[in-house]
Amino acid sequence: MMYPYLTLRDDTEITHSEMRQDGRVKVYIETPDERDGFHHAVCWLPGYEWEDIQGYSASEMAYFRQLIRNNAHAILEFSRDGGILYAADI
Repeated sequence: MMYPYLTLRDDTEITHSEMRQDGRVKVYIETPDERDGFHHAVCWLPGYEWEDIQGYSASEMAYFRQLIRNNAHAILEFSRDGGILYAADI
């Protein structure tokens, strides 16, 4: 299951999985694009292993790498608690 984490002003959605038994969490980034449909990338925490990067420029990826690093602690916590909405008791 994937949980919502953050929506950026350009409609980029950042979601994350539940924490797996091996302690890894999948973070998925997706941005709608009129020409290509969607740009996307996957990061596996806690190792910051990036894969399946499609459509993002080097500067966009630098931004996402920093964004995920700055939020990894929260994403990892929420992945154990059933997502941000569950953790916030909303």
